[in-house]
Amino acid sequence: MSPTDLGAARAEWRFPNRATPPGSAAYYSIRLAPFASRDDLAALFGWRGEVRRILAEVRDPGVARLKLDWWRDELQRTLAQVPRHPLSQVLAPVIVSHQLPADPFLDMAGQVEATLRAQHSPDEPAWVAAAEADLGALFELLARCQGVVAAPALTAARRCGGWCARVRWLRDGGLLLRRGHPVLPLSRLQAAGLSAAALTDPAGRHQLPALLVPLAAVLAAGRPAAADLAGLPRMLHVQVRIHVGLLEELRRSRLEVVDQRIGLTPLHKLWLAWRG
Repeated sequence: MSPTDLGAARAEWRFPNRATPPGSAAYYSIRLAPFASRDDLAALFGWRGEVRRILAEVRDPGVARLKLDWWRDELQRTLAQVPRHPLSQVLAPVIVSHQLPADPFLDMAGQVEATLRAQHSPDEPAWVAAAEADLGALFELLARCQGVVAAPALTAARRCGGWCARVRWLRDGGLLLRRGHPVLPLSRLQAAGLSAAALTDPAGRHQLPALLVPLAAVLAAGRPAAADLAGLPRMLHVQVRIHVGLLEELRRSRLEVVDQRIGLTPLHKLWLAWRG
């Protein structure tokens, strides 16, 4: 690859990139972050986007695991400052500048592997932990990238990200089922007298909304409060506000997500982002 081509490839991962496209919650939250940090934040979203893209684009489980292992190896190369991928070449100085640890990246990759293996969370605490290992880990990195170093604040960032992830899982429930990915903790299925296989069957998918409605109520009651967000960067406040709006929209629809994807318009997201 010529220096010109390499420069263009690296530029592809600066803000906005394909993980932070205009109109997305990620885009609006980064737009309200300090200008100097926007490319760094977009690169972090990009890393999660690339490992999560394996779930959507690779149908062969063996190939998917090979791709995931490549990204894990690439993370180690990036930490050693010998990255290969253009995204990693953008991310390497970000990791050094903000002293970002490897564990949150590995947590996100581990959650992708658990999804590939169709590992259902046995109960709600495990379901929460899985969410915090996904978007929660990203939120921790985003907070660190903006100067947050106190352990309680980093824990709060993880919890807020985990809450947002669970809202997304409700939104994507129908899509996840069609792909054969876990949606609910097994304890919820067992309480309803269902197996995971029964819910993925086309004849059983219609039962999904009735299972999601009480989970949405739990999320609404436990949404991050002002005290949970104290000391966190503005962009994480924006993320939470947008996901609160998404949850409200899902509840208005009675979680009818089996055959449709319910979301917010870009204008609605923008209004929620600027409101605070």
